[in-house]
Amino acid sequence: MDVQEQIKEYLTGQPEPKHSDMQELHSRILQVLPGYKLWFDNGKNSENKTVSNPNIGYGFYTIKYADGKTRDFFQIGLSANKTGISVYILGIKDKTYLAQTYGKKIGKASVTGYCIKFKTLKEINMDILESAIRYGVEVTSES
Repeated sequence: MDVQEQIKEYLTGQPEPKHSDMQELHSRILQVLPGYKLWFDNGKNSENKTVSNPNIGYGFYTIKYADGKTRDFFQIGLSANKTGISVYILGIKDKTYLAQTYGKKIGKASVTGYCIKFKTLKEINMDILESAIRYGVEVTSES
């Protein structure tokens, strides 16, 4: 099964209204990031144990570790969680930036150093979320 099929199956498997919200968000992210690499992480480790929620990934950057090793990863992640939806904006060095810049303007969402979590799309300002996504991609593309 290719990445597109895995994403479709993942989105289709979500209950309503999460399915519709995630499908809309996926489409909007594809518009914001046209031509960016798509990923699907099923949340399982090499021993097939669940270690995280599945994620749809967008973009590409290389994480550089202190020991000199590197790992390729996505810049933006989209995932269903127990109470709603999480958008991960990975690789931002300043862990206060998202909350300070977007937290008060985005609507009814929890904003941490790399995650924007909300129950439904109607509770947030999509333009602000798109700005945060664009920022995250710009910052991680520079490093």
